[in-house]
Amino acid sequence: MASTDAALKDIMNSIDGTIGVALVDYNSGMALGTIGGSPDLDLNVAAAGNTDVVRAKVRAIEMLNLKEAIEDILISLSSQYHLIRPLTSRSGKGLFLYLALDKGRANLAMARHQLKRIEADLEV
Repeated sequence: MASTDAALKDIMNSIDGTIGVALVDYNSGMALGTIGGSPDLDLNVAAAGNTDVVRAKVRAIEMLNLKEAIEDILISLSSQYHLIRPLTSRSGKGLFLYLALDKGRANLAMARHQLKRIEADLEV
């Protein structure tokens, strides 16, 4: 099992095109850990803003009475991909990983695969 810091470093170093990554509590909108970012991407602001995205999707699933869990949420911008992956472990309930990728350098399929692998090993 990997600690939060180790998992975030693993994501930053193993996923090509990573701009930044955060572990976020979607009840409070607070980033519990961040690494990376840029002058144009404040990960704490992104964490808070994307909390609303997760909450909205959870509400929509409940209103539709779907018996499904969110695997990940993809937001595709003109130059970036933003991936949101809710944690599935009991200790990770209410948390999600937020990953920002450079669209020109990232392989989206591989990024999703790596994020899933790292999330499975994360101990919160």
